[in-house]
Amino acid sequence: MKGNSGESSATSAASPAESPLALRSRGLTKAYGSGASAVMAVDHVDLDIPAGVLTAVMGPSGSGKTTLVHLLAGLDRPDSGQVWVGDDEITAMKDKQLAKVRGRIVGFVFQGFNLMQTMSARDNIVLPLRLNGLPQDPEWLDALVEMLGIGRELERRPYEMSGGQQQRVAIARALITRPRVVLADEPTGNLDTHASAEVLAHLRVSCRELGQSVVMVTHDPTAASYAGRVLLFADGKVAGHVTDPTPDAVLAGLDALAGVER
Repeated sequence: MKGNSGESSATSAASPAESPLALRSRGLTKAYGSGASAVMAVDHVDLDIPAGVLTAVMGPSGSGKTTLVHLLAGLDRPDSGQVWVGDDEITAMKDKQLAKVRGRIVGFVFQGFNLMQTMSARDNIVLPLRLNGLPQDPEWLDALVEMLGIGRELERRPYEMSGGQQQRVAIARALITRPRVVLADEPTGNLDTHASAEVLAHLRVSCRELGQSVVMVTHDPTAASYAGRVLLFADGKVAGHVTDPTPDAVLAGLDALAGVER
């Protein structure tokens, strides 16, 4: 496995307000159940997510990686610990404040697309602006449409599009508010190989050209190889990371977690 422990850089002396990072957590903890039957899904995780980087999170089923991303996104509340998006500590926010963050500062891309079937692609894309009382920027919409190659799909309904086209619309919707961080949970899980490669390439371009920070949960080593770095998650903790990942390097990292020799 390439790289050092994923926790080695998490104890930076810089305060969140001084940090150039897009997202960070300190002591993040979440358990389900109580007593002897309690399951520690996320166990005192310290994490730094750099700006402008596609970061993949990988680990065995049940390792807590999806719970981790939900906590980082403010979709779930931790039992303890803190999360900052930019300079804003979202774990200290009340529900109304947190809803505003989720609507404006954090974008989401889901495996199931989550598009409104009765609305056109265009209306799906701008829906977060309408829901959050934000002005529309036609030039920004045009830029996203061009980058994602969905100009012909704008007036179509989701059921009239392929899976890859729907996911590209979902990415445009996630980016339309110019969020600091985009969280993607298995964004290629329902796509074929060709569509997966297109979606991953667009996520990587959004980091490189738009300055977005993307955190992507995936089970696929090939998908993870599109990332700038891969966090390996096991038993609720960051167990290591892979820098400049390739599919073989990611597999080697996962094998090391499981104690498997190839």
